[in-house]
Amino acid sequence: MKKSLLIICFGFGLLSAIPDPQKTTLPKGFVYLSHVVPNIVVELRYFSKENFVAKRVNGYKKEVAIISEPAAFALSKVQIELNKRHLRLKVFDAYRPQKAVDHFVRWAKNMTDTTHKHIYYPEVDKADLFKLDYIASKSGHTRGSTIDVTLVDSENLELDMGTPWDFFGTKSWPSDTTISKVAQQNRTYLREVMLAHGFVPYEKEWWHFTLKNEPFPDTYFDFNVK
Repeated sequence: MKKSLLIICFGFGLLSAIPDPQKTTLPKGFVYLSHVVPNIVVELRYFSKENFVAKRVNGYKKEVAIISEPAAFALSKVQIELNKRHLRLKVFDAYRPQKAVDHFVRWAKNMTDTTHKHIYYPEVDKADLFKLDYIASKSGHTRGSTIDVTLVDSENLELDMGTPWDFFGTKSWPSDTTISKVAQQNRTYLREVMLAHGFVPYEKEWWHFTLKNEPFPDTYFDFNVK
């Protein structure tokens, strides 16, 4: 019998074993992120109605963050570094099935559905979402090594990042300087710690990071999040 690998999350005194992949329902090479980083905060917005579609997105059957094994181990190192400052990661999205991306595409083509425009894209015409690359037929999330995150304090309160997660607009760009100095500093720190542990940021979304050496660079998966 293979021994389980162990990850220790310093700062919170937690220890978790990663189950043998053969004993889970996940495809080989994927893990539940909480099994590797047990004190991580998970709030999958696409499992709820709190997203730009304003309803639960296809393929999200359970509020669990799934990600590739290498990305999970890299995030465990990020978390250990954050714990030193009494901070930790909060996850809004990780692996995303292709059926969810297809749901986004259908939604974006329906010009009559603008329920959450005032929250997520108040200054952007829905007709321009494809042209501006906010919606696309393929997503790095579907390859399994991209994650949307923010920082929370010891009371699980989100740090000020200047905009909400998934806000469509230039204010979400990491380079934007119209937000407060505190928010700019928080974005910079998140970016620096993710870069230090092998993640590449996306220049239009402060929350979006992809593992540089992702294990499935050409594969788009479609298994459910459950």
